[in-house]
Amino acid sequence: MNIAFVLLTYGIDEPAGIEYSVDALAEGCRRLGHEAFILTSATSQGRRSDLVRLSTVHLPRPATEEDLMKELKDPAPVCREVERILTDLRVDAVCWADASWGLGYLAPAPPGISTVLRFGVLRTDPLMQRALGHGPDAVFTCSPYLTRSATDAGLDTTAWRSIPDPLRRTPDPVPPDRREHLRKSAPVRIAVRAEPHKGIEEFIDACPSNWSRPVEIALAAAAFEYWPGMQQEVIDECRRRAETSRTVRILPALPWDRVGDFFAGAAVTVNCSTAPETFGIAAAQSLAVGTPVVHYALGHLPSLVGEGGPSIDPAAGPHRIWEEIDALLADAERYHRAAGRAPLRIADLTPEECAARFLSLIS
Repeated sequence: MNIAFVLLTYGIDEPAGIEYSVDALAEGCRRLGHEAFILTSATSQGRRSDLVRLSTVHLPRPATEEDLMKELKDPAPVCREVERILTDLRVDAVCWADASWGLGYLAPAPPGISTVLRFGVLRTDPLMQRALGHGPDAVFTCSPYLTRSATDAGLDTTAWRSIPDPLRRTPDPVPPDRREHLRKSAPVRIAVRAEPHKGIEEFIDACPSNWSRPVEIALAAAAFEYWPGMQQEVIDECRRRAETSRTVRILPALPWDRVGDFFAGAAVTVNCSTAPETFGIAAAQSLAVGTPVVHYALGHLPSLVGEGGPSIDPAAGPHRIWEEIDALLADAERYHRAAGRAPLRIADLTPEECAARFLSLIS
C-alpha cells in the first residue's frame, strides 16, 4: 500500500509534536512493508527520498495560520498539485495531518483514494468543520483525552478512533546503579517548544533561591507560531530570567535523536504546561529512558505518565512542582520505583504498533 501524509510544516527534526508523530507513523508504515511519503512545503531542513516538496506553497519560517490562509487564498494551485502528486505516486490512502496545516479543510484527494483526518489539537473552528464536512473515511486523535474533549465540545466523535503518537526510540532505561548516581547529582532537564502555555517562564521564576542542582532547558522554535514573533519573545524572556538564576541555563534546540540521550542524563524531567497536553511526546521520550516526569495533572499526561512520575494539581502552581522535584529526589525508594515503571508506560508506543492501528482505519 502507498500512503501519503500531508503536513505543510513538516521538516526533518522539526521540534513539534505533530511533526514528530507523523514522521514516526510514516516510519512505522514502512517497517510494516508499505511505502509512505510526507508532503510538505518546508524547504530548509534537509532532504530525504520520502519527502515531497510542494512547489505551490511558500510560507515564511515561522508562519502563522493567518500566513497560511493568505498564501492559500486561491487554493486551486495547491489542490491541483496535491492531486497530481497523489496520482503520480499511486497513493492508496492519504492522511491530512491537521485541518489547516495538513490541508484537511481542502482535502484535495482524487477519487478512489482513502482519506484520513488526524486531529491533534482541540479545534471546532470553521476550518475543522470544513475538514469534517469533506467526509473523510476515518478520523483519529492522538489520545482518548482529546477524543473526550472533542465530544464535550459538541463534535460527533462516534466513529473516531484514538491512536497514540509513536516513539521512534525503543525503550532503553538507564541501569539502576547509573540511575542512582543521576538521582543524587544530575540536572533537572526540559526540552520544549517555545510557546507561552508551556509554563517555562513561571517555572524559572519559581526556582527556589537555595536550589543548587543544575536546571537545563532546551528551547526550540518550530515552523509555526500563533502570532508573529511569539517564539522569539518566549526565548528572549526565558533567557532574561535565566540570567538572574544561579542554576538555570537555556540551551539550543535538540534534534529528535538527541532528546532521549538528553533526558537519559537527567535526574528528572519536567512538563509544566499550563494548558492540557493532548499527548506528551517529550514526556514519553523521558519515560523511555527511565527518567521520572514531574508534571501537572492536565490533559493526557496523567494517563501517559501514570506511576512514572508525580502529577501536581495545576492550581498549586510552579512552586509546588519544585517542592515535588525536591521530595522525589530525596526519597530513593520512591524515585527508583517511578524510574522502574516509567518504561512500562510507553512499551506499546512503537512505530509498528501505532502504524498497525492507523492502517486498520483504511484496510
